[in-house]
Amino acid sequence: MEIPRVGVPDALASHLTMAEQHEYLSRRSMLKGTGALLAAGPLLLQGTAYADGDKVVPAGRHLAFGRNPRTSMRVAWQVPAPVRKPFLRIADGHGGWSHRIPAEVRALHSEVAGVIAPYDQYYLHAEADHLWPGHTYRYAVGHEGFDPASGDGGPAAISTFTTAPARGVPAGKFTFTAFGDQGVSTTALAQDGAVAGQNPRFHLLAGDIAYADPSGAGKPPGSKPDAGHDLFDPKVWDAYYRQIEGVAASVPWMVTTGNHDMEALYSPDGYGGQLKRWDFPGGGPHDCPSVYSFIYGNVGVISLDANDVSYEIPANLGYSHGSQTAWFKRRLRYLRSQPDVDFVVVFFHHCAYSTTNQHASEGGVREQWVPLFDEFRVDLVINGHNHIYERTDALRGGKVIREVRIGDTAEPDRDGTVYATCGGGGKSLYSFPVPDTFAGEFESYHWVKGGEKVTETVSWSRVRYTGYSFLAIDVEPAWPGRRTTLTVRTLRNDGAEIDRFTLRRTAGLHRSRHGSVLGADPGDV
Repeated sequence: MEIPRVGVPDALASHLTMAEQHEYLSRRSMLKGTGALLAAGPLLLQGTAYADGDKVVPAGRHLAFGRNPRTSMRVAWQVPAPVRKPFLRIADGHGGWSHRIPAEVRALHSEVAGVIAPYDQYYLHAEADHLWPGHTYRYAVGHEGFDPASGDGGPAAISTFTTAPARGVPAGKFTFTAFGDQGVSTTALAQDGAVAGQNPRFHLLAGDIAYADPSGAGKPPGSKPDAGHDLFDPKVWDAYYRQIEGVAASVPWMVTTGNHDMEALYSPDGYGGQLKRWDFPGGGPHDCPSVYSFIYGNVGVISLDANDVSYEIPANLGYSHGSQTAWFKRRLRYLRSQPDVDFVVVFFHHCAYSTTNQHASEGGVREQWVPLFDEFRVDLVINGHNHIYERTDALRGGKVIREVRIGDTAEPDRDGTVYATCGGGGKSLYSFPVPDTFAGEFESYHWVKGGEKVTETVSWSRVRYTGYSFLAIDVEPAWPGRRTTLTVRTLRNDGAEIDRFTLRRTAGLHRSRHGSVLGADPGDV
């Protein structure tokens, strides 16, 4: 029996934006009177059948910084069935457990006739606020009939988190980690274990998170991906959260969206599902959920959504109508005006500079954002998308200003920005047009508007590695006038080091260009 297909006709699918696909799918559903295609809003209505609380155990706990990472932490988790009165409780080293902080329930319904059977997921979210900077807390999540703080679930049901250090005083040395393109696999699980072994203060995931949509073309879900549809399985998210819980339950898991995270089933821009699953700090432009920033120690971190500027995969091209890039410029100006922010790290999915045979470089990123990286002397850009590790020399305007060999030190204010692609987070690996050890110029390409490839001669590719890896970034803050460093180590999941380089600044010196005022953050982060 042929499976009935719900979606945009094949001849039309590849030409519609994410918003147009969603509108078409929604209208088709209403005309048929099924109402079965999409229902992503709250589903806990009167008459809902709740599970017995003592028979449901929370799973998939993961943390994220709140709007102010020094005083707030957001905790998210999942339950397999509706529960009554879900909550978060916290405790510090000086007292007992707090009162029950009510959790928000974000229910997600997935269904495409003949393709995705009706499936409901229940994501719970709560925020602990008014916390002390640089302080470690215990926490537990539960619901009516299940309270780990009272002994339910055993010791494994209780975990810890640590808030960001206070601003204005140099914190001690700290490490954060990063990779992109994870998915669900034994390799991805091993990556999580290796990340945990670095004891990071937070982790950056540069898009393509779970691969519930393995096609990643930004097309509507269907049964035949070769005929203009994307495959989609919402159950993959359940497995993903179970996979990362071992580290993400105690390390803030800060994500941005890649092409595989545009899920046309949910909301006009494909991000409705992500808004149910993740807590983003906010503060970015309206309708760009994964665009945000935060300050940790002397590092300002910015997350961008490169789907907005991608010529290669244009399903969401221009969806922010320029508001993301305008916000990005304001945010860079703000961070560079802060006397306690020495380094600026930007992460997003599509690569400004990479040379794989599969995706290479994104011309939209080069046009929209590279001039801002140069203007505001961004120190480090982290990307995914290409499932390898590749790192550039220090660049400005796409040109090599300083060669940065393995073990070298660069000064970004003078030498330029280093771009690191670290998409070996767990999915199948890609290839380069030349051997990893090749030195010298070679040909690659970048994408231009209209989805065309333009060949270019590359001289900026310094280190390449065809294998699974992640970044461990060690930061040594310093008092104004003294040297502060950010050292990037690239590691395999067995701990072997592939690459290392250091970025160095004089604390406080570079900010005179944009002013120097430590005050209220306009983004509340």
